[in-house]
Amino acid sequence: MTDAGREDAAAAPHAHVPVLLDRVVELLAPALATEGAVLVDCTLGMGGHSEAVLERLPGARVLGVDRDPEALARAGRRLAPYGERFTPVHAVYDEIPDVLAEAGLAPVGGAAAVLFDLGVSSLQLDEVDRGFAYRTDAPLDMRMDPTVGRTAADVLNTYEVPELTRVLRDYGEEKFARRIAEAVAQRRATTPFTTSAPLVELLYDAIPAPARRTGGHPAKRTFQALRMEVNDELAVLRRAVPAALEAIGVGGRVVVESYHSLEDRLVKRAFAAGSRSEAPPDMPVVPEEAQPELRLVTRGAEKAHQAEVDVNPRAASVRLRAVERVRPAGTQARTDRPVSRDSSSRNSGTGRGRHGDEHGGGRR
Repeated sequence: MTDAGREDAAAAPHAHVPVLLDRVVELLAPALATEGAVLVDCTLGMGGHSEAVLERLPGARVLGVDRDPEALARAGRRLAPYGERFTPVHAVYDEIPDVLAEAGLAPVGGAAAVLFDLGVSSLQLDEVDRGFAYRTDAPLDMRMDPTVGRTAADVLNTYEVPELTRVLRDYGEEKFARRIAEAVAQRRATTPFTTSAPLVELLYDAIPAPARRTGGHPAKRTFQALRMEVNDELAVLRRAVPAALEAIGVGGRVVVESYHSLEDRLVKRAFAAGSRSEAPPDMPVVPEEAQPELRLVTRGAEKAHQAEVDVNPRAASVRLRAVERVRPAGTQARTDRPVSRDSSSRNSGTGRGRHGDEHGGGRR
């Protein structure tokens, strides 16, 4: 089940239940035991994980980051009882150094923990006019921050067939990507795409009947791919993970919930690189500068138990990983450190334009 499969459960009464909530808090708790320890919740959403941390770990503070102003507004109301222990921040999660600096914390080592719960949020699926869901006709928007950037309609109406094929194949894991892209180009030549219903109809026509009978709704992979392209999700994550690893001090932890194989692969590689010694394997004594900076907390990727999936179907595709910093950032001799990023936008990766301390939230 891919990340798009989470949408299939969006209409259920339990749609807003945070995935692996107890396990996430358990993994974060050792890093947040000190009074005033700061968690950066990079995907605040409906505020479910942040609320659990604030409730169960009374000394912790939370910086709740989300690029969606409506999500921030809702989470802000939900978490208002915790007063100054919670601070909402309108930003994209690759802006972690700026988020920490604006909170008066060091961009390197200033946080005790960082949390990512990736993918689309319940709020975005439930708000029909955002265009994330394929079961109701709505404007093809799909921007997580609806104030900036290109829309899904822009992608459909402007991308050349090879480029659109790549998006559908890589982000949606769609077997019929080329056929769909060609059908899109043919239709838009006479009637540009504006709402989701014509796209869903096109997908039913483009995907062969036998394939439509398996793997869930035929539109879910295309909608996932468009959402990831519109919001530049993999590029943002590629910048965010190294920033998160540098943001935590010794004893700090980074916890990531992924729902797409490309996301999980990126996280896995970053965690593995930081937890691997740079010394030759046959060296009897590993010098201090060659020892790893990180320690893997989870053994591989943890999955939700079937009991949770039965109650919360969107947990079926989750992959949970956690890592802990054991040495200060920059002390390990490395040749693969990421270069510093350029400014990113909330949706397209160009320009940043922070919108200040806007309250609210609404996600997991």
